Amino acid sequence: MAEVQTSTQSGELSQRFIEFVMMHAQNAALFLGQIPNPKTGEGEVNLELAKMFIDQLAMIQEKTRGNLTNEETTVLRNALSNLQMAFVEVSRAQERGGASQPARGPEPATSAESSVPAQTSTPPELSTPAASTESESKKKFTKSYGP
Repeated sequence: MAEVQTSTQSGELSQRFIEFVMMHAQNAALFLGQIPNPKTGEGEVNLELAKMFIDQLAMIQEKTRGNLTNEETTVLRNALSNLQMAFVEVSRAQERGGASQPARGPEPATSAESSVPAQTSTPPELSTPAASTESESKKKFTKSYGP
């Protein structure tokens, strides 16, 4: 009987983890202008906040490596990959001055069949005044997704 209860609890935890990842992905998409602001109905771009949510997902991916189910790993990897690509598109559009229409990226996949290969290299880090005083472990999660 304990075996059934344990698998039910782990299934609930797995579903909660996926919901947590999707909530972070939705927040990042909101700040990338992919989801309209509920108050204004318009897409708004805030790359700094979008980057914060993307970096948090990357940190979660790193800290949970080897401890997730295949489905959890796939959802997290796909959400992170899609958000990173969308971030690059939006930041390039803003640089060109064409930020009036935000880039629309694909929705994060939730099934193992639509997995996207993980990126093998990470973009260079952003240089900030505080970055030089941070320890090496903290710098590990500071990423730049655009030029």
